[in-house]
Amino acid sequence: MKTLAKLALLLPLAFALPLHAAERDWANYKSMVEGLRIDRFYAVPAAERDKIKLFISVKPVNPAIKPQDVVLIVVNGAERQTLPPLTPEYRLDFGAPNPRWMHGTTRIVTTLPDGEKSAIGYEGLAVLPPGLQWQYATVMGSVAQMNNAIKSMAGAMRWFAPSVDVVVFKFAGPATLKVGATEYKTNAKHMIILKPEATKLKENPLMTASERPIEAELRDE
Repeated sequence: MKTLAKLALLLPLAFALPLHAAERDWANYKSMVEGLRIDRFYAVPAAERDKIKLFISVKPVNPAIKPQDVVLIVVNGAERQTLPPLTPEYRLDFGAPNPRWMHGTTRIVTTLPDGEKSAIGYEGLAVLPPGLQWQYATVMGSVAQMNNAIKSMAGAMRWFAPSVDVVVFKFAGPATLKVGATEYKTNAKHMIILKPEATKLKENPLMTASERPIEAELRDE
């Protein structure tokens, strides 16, 4: 199953970028923000993206490189700020662009060895409210929000932009998820994959999980 990383095909910077050793340049901050259209995502009104969380995926080509090995540091003159560490899934919580770093000379450097490369793309997660019970529209409405955000980011190329179709609930082990009176069980990979249904979005039944999912990833089918 493909992920939202397909969006990388539309973006100038979303190809194999060099990762360098001992604090070598990795990317220009402004060029990366504009090239990956991160600014366009955060230009979408907050109420229209409150069900989704956008990450930048940084996937080293070398399988020996672990998430904790990827250190990215923003350098703006004498100012230095380390970006959040990658998650175990190689996701970077980049957040909204910092206006102070958008003048064109701010750099992102890395400490990885020269010659190492990493594929850059996007991954989206549905925001799960606290606890084990949520309203259907609150969670499954994330699919429509993500698709609208993708179109906003793609701009004139929105007709060629990828889309997401399902929410993939990932669990640590066997689990169940009830949607109203219907119960779903995890597959062999401890996942439950649901596609939004228009009727259920209107009825907005309660969703009840037997345990808290690790995450709810947005994907295409």
